[in-house]
Amino acid sequence: MIPAEIIFNPTWWCRNYGISFEQPFYLDAATRIENDVLMRRVLHERFGMGEPDPQPRPVIGSMYVAGGFVVPALFGVEVRFAADQAPWPVAKCLSRDEAMALTAPDFENLWPMKQLIADMDVLEKEYGCLVGDVDLDGVLNTALQLRGEQFFVDLVEDPELADHVCGVVAEAQARVGAYVQSRTGTNSISVNRSIVNVDPRIYLHGNCTVQMVSPASYRRSLLKWELYLAEKLAPYGIHHCGNNLQRFTADYAKTNLIFADVGWGSDVAAVSTALTDTFLNLRLSPVRMLQCSAAEVRQDAEGLLAACGRKEKVGLCCINMDHGTPDENVLTLLEVARDFAFP
Repeated sequence: MIPAEIIFNPTWWCRNYGISFEQPFYLDAATRIENDVLMRRVLHERFGMGEPDPQPRPVIGSMYVAGGFVVPALFGVEVRFAADQAPWPVAKCLSRDEAMALTAPDFENLWPMKQLIADMDVLEKEYGCLVGDVDLDGVLNTALQLRGEQFFVDLVEDPELADHVCGVVAEAQARVGAYVQSRTGTNSISVNRSIVNVDPRIYLHGNCTVQMVSPASYRRSLLKWELYLAEKLAPYGIHHCGNNLQRFTADYAKTNLIFADVGWGSDVAAVSTALTDTFLNLRLSPVRMLQCSAAEVRQDAEGLLAACGRKEKVGLCCINMDHGTPDENVLTLLEVARDFAFP
């Protein structure tokens, strides 16, 4: 059986089950635990995943939605919440002087980690352990939240500033990631639960925005900090949800990554050839899951697996499926993962 994971976006959960994704969903322990039980029960009853009778557990971060805000928030980035949306940081658009003055934050004494650490202390005393973690985002993702779109210009015209901002962000990620893992045993299940099918200790670096820069720019300005994080937070993985992963595989391979999210639209065959020792998590399009027939979803899933051409170190997932996605399509994805026969 090929491992498969499904993640629905907050709109799906809010409209179907009344779960609110305001701040308490993330930062109130009782709310987190209550919603964690509900979400696990729904996934089992509706799609046959997980356990039939989930019990409360000391969860620190939800493993059933995607989206990170903690590291940007530690730098003072405003985070907005809504009942039916993932939290979104609002770019600070720092001046050059402000950006050059950035230092890695004292995360243990800043919102929201201060609140989460207090929860960890209470829940660990009550339960004897902790589960879950926080999405640590990615170097380029967070740099854009700090500097705004100007950071794309910085990558070309102001390498000193770009290097400083990336270095500070990477240091913050390394510190927070190491701390969370020391408490819960993981630091990236909140990025993509698929890592549990490989090694739950994987640090999965969020490269959502890397598809917006050239491989040359990535190599010149960002790879250095991926190598830093790969050393600090091994075992290492890369989340690349863009449609051009094949353009970055040669550089990604330098991190010795053991897991890669393969964004829909990427050249799966080329990626499989380039990353022979990496578990490839093949991502279906949530838009097509919403709009297409079950037969088309089957064709998509089987096409990805056939293009990958491997029987091991491969999985399927679809992340951020919207309200209205037919259950039949989700079940078809899971059926392909269960029954696919390689040539």
